[in-house]
Amino acid sequence: MNDDLIIDVAKRIGILSLIIIGTIFIFFPNPKPIILGYFFGTIISIISFKLMGNTINKAVKRPPRQATSYAVFHYMLRFIIYAIVLIIASKADYLNFFATAIGLTMVKNTIVLSTIFDKNFK
Repeated sequence: MNDDLIIDVAKRIGILSLIIIGTIFIFFPNPKPIILGYFFGTIISIISFKLMGNTINKAVKRPPRQATSYAVFHYMLRFIIYAIVLIIASKADYLNFFATAIGLTMVKNTIVLSTIFDKNFK
């Protein structure tokens, strides 16, 4: 996975996030926990996407057996990070759990929306 794709997806996430945060400000009377939760989840999602790119780049340079164990280990590591983020969001009063969960899906949502609406998307 090349770095240009990661940067392009991160920019698209930023634009989509600004629209979502603006909508949250308009429709919710107390938007601070929702926005903080969404921002927290989105940042972790982008970091995880970058980690996935690094894992793929390093795994393809290894022999198949080592690459499999390396990829599985890093997948489990990202899975544990997601679990920790969701546990923190459920315990912290200043974070909205559901907004955090939506933020964690923003990379996938952005890629799907980009493939639907942008025919030139990589």
